[in-house]
Amino acid sequence: MIRMPQPYDLPRPSQPSRPSQPSRPSQPSRPSQRSELIIRPAVLDDDTALAELDRRTWSPLHAVQPKPQPPYDPFFTLHNRVEQILVAELAGSPVGYIRLVPPTPLACNAHVRQIQGLAVDERVRGQGVARALLGAAYQEARRQGATRMTLRVLGHNTPARRLYASEGFAVEGVLPGEFLLEGEYVDDVMMGRPLDR
Repeated sequence: MIRMPQPYDLPRPSQPSRPSQPSRPSQPSRPSQRSELIIRPAVLDDDTALAELDRRTWSPLHAVQPKPQPPYDPFFTLHNRVEQILVAELAGSPVGYIRLVPPTPLACNAHVRQIQGLAVDERVRGQGVARALLGAAYQEARRQGATRMTLRVLGHNTPARRLYASEGFAVEGVLPGEFLLEGEYVDDVMMGRPLDR
């Protein structure tokens, strides 16, 4: 678990806590003065909060799937497993997550980890949460024996591309017009970086 002291001044949540877990609301609460940002492995009890976070952060800027509609699927599935997720928690509530996976099951590719999902609640964007998640992902990837990290990002997602570039990711390939999103063809951009720093 990584603890990062950070000052935050967040709005009060607009939705109530999950009834089954009153001690862990699904939305951030307002800290009194300073709150500690914690990056930790996900647990099964995060399912509802992370599913709600995923729905709140959905945007055609980064999503290639249609906007989620009820009835909603669970967050954790056979494809999206709990052990692949690191959670950013603030004041007892998840405010972000990152998904880190091997890109293929091949032994010759086992030294690579790929980011296949990064979400941060809009109320805490610009406050270092995404960078903290990335830093924790580098540590976890190294712990797993990886020496390289990759990701894919939509070409029109300028804020994410700027963040990744500032973190040492370089563009390693582009699939032009790979996705048709809201009537526009959008590039699929492959980025990567070594994990030796």
